[in-house]
Amino acid sequence: MLNVAVVYGGQSGEHEVSIQSAKYVLKLLKNGKYNPIPVAIDKQGRWFGDITPEKFEQNGNGGIPLLFNLTDKTLIKIEEGKQISLDIDVFFPVLHGPYGEDGSIQGMLDMLDIPYVGSEVLGSAVAMDKAVSKNILENKGFPVAPYTTFKSHTWNNKQQIIIEECEKLGYPLFIKPANLGSSVGITKAKDKKQLIESIEFALLYDHKIVVEKGLTAKEIEVSIIGNEEPIASTTGEIIPTGEFYDYEAKYIEKSSTTIPANVDDTVTNQAQKLAKEAFLALDLKGISRVDFFYEEKADKLWINEINTMPGFTPISMYPKLLIASGFTEDKLADTLVKLALKRHKSKKQLKGDR
Repeated sequence: MLNVAVVYGGQSGEHEVSIQSAKYVLKLLKNGKYNPIPVAIDKQGRWFGDITPEKFEQNGNGGIPLLFNLTDKTLIKIEEGKQISLDIDVFFPVLHGPYGEDGSIQGMLDMLDIPYVGSEVLGSAVAMDKAVSKNILENKGFPVAPYTTFKSHTWNNKQQIIIEECEKLGYPLFIKPANLGSSVGITKAKDKKQLIESIEFALLYDHKIVVEKGLTAKEIEVSIIGNEEPIASTTGEIIPTGEFYDYEAKYIEKSSTTIPANVDDTVTNQAQKLAKEAFLALDLKGISRVDFFYEEKADKLWINEINTMPGFTPISMYPKLLIASGFTEDKLADTLVKLALKRHKSKKQLKGDR
């Protein structure tokens, strides 16, 4: 039976979402094929073992401190002054946002030569940065809705120029931190006053900001699973309880969803095709969710963003879409672990690898 370390928590603003995702992933892995081991990271970056997400959620830390043994590439549990090795066969980093979805932990696990679920360093880093990923997809000919991007330094020194550039897109505008997910730090601006307030708010979360033109459109999502030959799920449609699909709508108010999305087959097929192509274009692996906007009047499908470690709670679209497409919960967990092991084995066969 393989030992699968489910790493959750983390230092990003999506710490709480990660805890909820871990609860579900641990449940999926308790299928008799794997030995799931919960590994928590607190907001200070400290690692702990032997603590469930439920207990970690209550205490904020706790459990038994963990260290990495760089010599034999194992996790070390410090218990009553003794070091106990934990042999991990594969890591499942259910970490959203910076330090988990941005290539940070992926680089560390690569150095330790340990298999892990999800994209590698390059794909993780590129997809995490909305400004960089939009630029790459746009240059490759993908339909990307009008946007502009800037950094805090520029905002501090050329505020009026940035405001004018943003307003050229036309209100309403969506203002986003470039490197966060789960709609953290995202607001909608309908005028100049709100634009300035929204930018200042987003800068609390990131030094790079993306401002997008607000579209009158359906929010369509497609889940991807696979490596070189990705599988695209059916489409899902988000119907927000508020003005847009913000953090509260995703995890608190539970906005309604429609699976499959209320679009015709041509749009569904196009979304699935674009989702797979974008997944490959950004060199992603294992797991991703691709978000679209569909303007019905213009019959136009736009790629919004790609999440390499999307929310993985029972109400999250990623698992719901794949389950609606024929994956059982058992098959979903099993496939993600097998994809991680397959990719690691393939990489080990390269002459330049260890």
